[in-house]
Order: sequence, then structure tokens, then C-alpha cells
Amino acid sequence: MRETAPDLTRISKYMSLILRHKPEVIGIHLDAHGWADVNALLAGISKKYSINRDILEEIVQSDEKQRYSFSEDRTKIRANQGHSIQVDVELTLTEPPETLYHGTAQRFAASIEAQGLLPQSRLYVHLSPDPETAKKVGQRHGKPVIYLVNAGQMQRDGYSFYRSANGVWLTKVVPAIYLKRLEDGLKQP
Repeated sequence: MRETAPDLTRISKYMSLILRHKPEVIGIHLDAHGWADVNALLAGISKKYSINRDILEEIVQSDEKQRYSFSEDRTKIRANQGHSIQVDVELTLTEPPETLYHGTAQRFAASIEAQGLLPQSRLYVHLSPDPETAKKVGQRHGKPVIYLVNAGQMQRDGYSFYRSANGVWLTKVVPAIYLKRLEDGLKQP
């Protein structure tokens, strides 16, 4: 009987749930900086999926969005951003480029244009460095709408920005006055 290859995407999504939102699902705890013990994570995930250290390493290395990081000694692992639970992933205050982008679904446009970008269930609003990446993010949720974010002016006005280990830009909120909707989803005005 042939052993089937593990479904890395399914395991990665489960890991994301655990490391960003619900570590209690497998009975583990994250420290104040979002780190989980690798052995505890493997033991917990193995109750649902076939996983070992090699599979975990492959998931971390092959994840195109670079969602996860190992500690220097590789005994701990954490999600780089996207948490809904209070953790400090040790982000460094970073000067943003003049413009960043946010991709979302058409059905959220009216709310965004009235209230700005809010973190919703997450700790931060996630912004993309280019409109193409923002469009990909928006397409995951429906017909995409892309917003140009006047990040440089926001920073000059006192807003803080951070850049996660995988290149996602983060800020607490983006008021509507700093947003400009890109009409065709990519062309800047």
C-alpha cells in the first residue's frame, strides 16, 4: 500500500489557525511574543494530521507568503503577522514608502470609504507594497477593489508603521482621508 503525500496546504492552514488565533485547539500556549514550542506544536498537529519535523520545515520554507518563522535555535515557531490574539511579534517601527496599497472585496468598499481601514479581528491593518499584491489579496475575498494608501503623509501626521518579517506593512488604522480608490484596480490616478 502506497503512502500518500501530506497535504501541506491543509496542514499550513491548520498551523495558521493555531499560531494566529487559537493555540488552545491543540492545547498549546504562545508566549508574549507569539512563539510556540516546536515539539508541542508537532505533537498537537499530529493528532489531526500526519506531520514531523521535516514536513514542518518544508511548510515554513515553501510558504510563498513566508507566514512563519523559526527562532534562531529552531526550537520555537511563530506566525509573522495576522494574529487576532494579543501578542507582540517584536515589530520594528519602520518608515513606510510614500504609497502602500490595500486589496479587499467590492462588498467592503462602502464601509471602508466611510470608516477607513480598521483591523477588524486582527491586531493591525495589513498593507501591500504594490498594487499587484493588493489585487491578489482582494481576489481571495471576491471582486477586488484596490486602495492607494498615502502612507508617507500618514507617518508625517503621526501614524506608526511596521514591516513584518515577510514584507507585509502593518499599521493600527488607516483613516479614510488617506485612501484613494484605484478605479480599474491597478492604475494609479
